Amino acid sequence: MKRRNFSKLAVVFLLFASCAQKPVESPENDSSAFVSLTDAVPDAILEIRYYGTYNFVGARIDGYEQPTALITREAGAALRAVSDELVAKGYRLKIYDAYRPQKGVDHFVRWAEDLSDTRMKPYFYPDLDKSVLFDQEYIMLKSGHTRGSTVDLTLFDMTTEKEVDMGGTFDWFGPESHPDFCGNPETGEYTGDNSKSPSVPKRSITPEQFENRMILRRAMLSHGFKPLDTEWWHFTLADEPFPDTYFTFPVREL
Repeated sequence: MKRRNFSKLAVVFLLFASCAQKPVESPENDSSAFVSLTDAVPDAILEIRYYGTYNFVGARIDGYEQPTALITREAGAALRAVSDELVAKGYRLKIYDAYRPQKGVDHFVRWAEDLSDTRMKPYFYPDLDKSVLFDQEYIMLKSGHTRGSTVDLTLFDMTTEKEVDMGGTFDWFGPESHPDFCGNPETGEYTGDNSKSPSVPKRSITPEQFENRMILRRAMLSHGFKPLDTEWWHFTLADEPFPDTYFTFPVREL
């Protein structure tokens, strides 16, 4: 009896020791609260710019291992409601980026610190010297995308089968990307005020282009997202589930 009891104790001890030696996964590397965006929003179209080379860096961004998009369950459910509303109006959502791992943000920082790399300047920041990107907060050490409930997106017209004309490209560094460029986003009124444009002659957007931005904005705000005052394409779930967690797992199919 004593030997049998001793053997049972030894087995329990070995199991405990084995479990204790297993590394504990950090919360930042835990993707269990995330879903594939296209599972949450089947109608969404993906154009993951940071998986390719057509972006302001000009290279695939670290941490983007597959051309997919991830998002928290809560943000995914809210985005599905946005999609359902817009599909009824003849649009689909086109996604440029959603969850962004910290490794990707770190890649942006390294790129911004290398002032000699300006290969994509004509396409994304022709009016800016690269040295001002940190001061003007185009590049930051942390991003809301890394918390998992932020999405960059536009509209796709199901009738024309083309991306809707927003009067400017995704990730354009300049006031032309601001929601209040040429209009008042609070009222939806087009004013034509392009005085903030630094180019000569000044750039502008049409009433139709401004209204297209407002169609997207109104739908996002009505389903719980909040906008950014410098990017018409950027929205974050107002009641985001991880407001203080910056995740590190890569972008790939879950």
